[in-house]
Amino acid sequence: MRKLIIIISFGFAILLTNCNSSTSGNANNTSGSVISLTNETFKTEVFNYQIGQQWKYEGKLPAIVDFYATWCAPCKKLSPRLEELAKKYAGKIVVYRVDVDSEQQLAQTMGITGMPTLLFIPLTGQPQQSVGLVSSETLEKMINEVLLVK
Repeated sequence: MRKLIIIISFGFAILLTNCNSSTSGNANNTSGSVISLTNETFKTEVFNYQIGQQWKYEGKLPAIVDFYATWCAPCKKLSPRLEELAKKYAGKIVVYRVDVDSEQQLAQTMGITGMPTLLFIPLTGQPQQSVGLVSSETLEKMINEVLLVK
C-alpha cells in the first residue's frame, strides 16, 4: 500500500523542456465523461510546468489524471472503473487521461515510469500518485480522502 500513494514533488520542473501538441479537453466538464489530454491541454487545464516551478493546479474541480497506454492490460482494466467514477462524481471531480505513447514528452516531464499511473489532484496542496491497477473501492477511498476533503 505504501507504493500505492506517493506524494509527488515537482521540484524537477526546472529541468523540463518545451513541449508542443494539439488541443482537446475541457476544464469545466460536468458531463461525467473522461477527458483526453494532450501536452498543451495538460498545461492549460492541469499544470503549466513551463511557467512555474511550484505545483499550481489550473482546474476548478479536483481531478484524476490517468497516464495509460493502449497496449497496457492493467490500463484496459482500469479504464471502465474510471469511466464509472467520472459519471458517479460528475460535477465534483474531473477525470482526465493521457496516452503516454502519444504524449511521450509529457509523460517523461511528469516522471511517469509505470502504467497505469494515476495522479490525484486536490484543489489545493500537492497531488498524490498511484502506480498500478487499483480496485474501485481504493479509487473511491482516494477520491473521498484526497480530492473531496473539506
